[in-house]
Amino acid sequence: MPYLTEAEPERGLASEVAPGIRRIVASNAGLMTYHGTNTYLIEEGEGVVVLDPGPDDADHVEAILRATGGRVAAILLSHSHSDHLGAVAALKARTGARTFAFHLSADPAFQPDVPLQDGDQAAGMVCLHTPGHASDHLCFARPDGVVFSADHVMSWSSSIVSPPGGDMAAYFRSLRRMLARADRLLLPGHGPPLPDPAPYIQELLDYRIKREEAIADALRDGPHVPRDLVDRLYSQTHPWLLQAAERNVTAHLLKLQAEGRAEQRGAGWVSGSGSGSLPDQAVTGA
Repeated sequence: MPYLTEAEPERGLASEVAPGIRRIVASNAGLMTYHGTNTYLIEEGEGVVVLDPGPDDADHVEAILRATGGRVAAILLSHSHSDHLGAVAALKARTGARTFAFHLSADPAFQPDVPLQDGDQAAGMVCLHTPGHASDHLCFARPDGVVFSADHVMSWSSSIVSPPGGDMAAYFRSLRRMLARADRLLLPGHGPPLPDPAPYIQELLDYRIKREEAIADALRDGPHVPRDLVDRLYSQTHPWLLQAAERNVTAHLLKLQAEGRAEQRGAGWVSGSGSGSLPDQAVTGA
């Protein structure tokens, strides 16, 4: 995959990434978060909409308040993973701004002030329910072709799909939904902006289909446990990357099982005996 990179950003400062949109990168760099979570500040009338306040980090909250002058009109959340949700409570307490997020929160401890559904409008943007990475994941589409894609489509890496909250079949459907659009710029939850996103999204989908077919082929000489398949199909050596790969493999296995193409026998997996649905490779022509 032709992933994008960028220099480590200056911490605590808001920089413009598109007209009327600034970004502050949180100080939670890591193997799963790149340089950190992107918090977006969107000029909206007399206030600023904060999208994804980031992790529970007092310094990051202070940076948001400095950059906005405290003029926070609304707090939008793409999904309830802690590196996006963690600062929501503190920012709301400091500003009184209402929170907007998907109506079925994946975190039972968080409920938004304004529950959103697919197709709703929030801060002048259309909410796109894009489950896969998380069941409550939303992208936010502006009328100018800019979409805040959060962790659904990131420029620096593919997304982790970790069951039960992550669902590979839903992830495939959500990628196809984004492919059907004509967006010109994606602003992801981690990493740099992604211009002309359609070819990149197609490569993401093709990559996942290819990986899934390799898993299906490997099951023919099974049984295999997910870690066996990781060792066979992945080249990453860092333990955290191997753990993430194992979660993706598990998500693929569950998708194959639902299609009748895999069966679980004890701790292992083998090829399915039923015909199931057509594989995604056949559906997309990839």
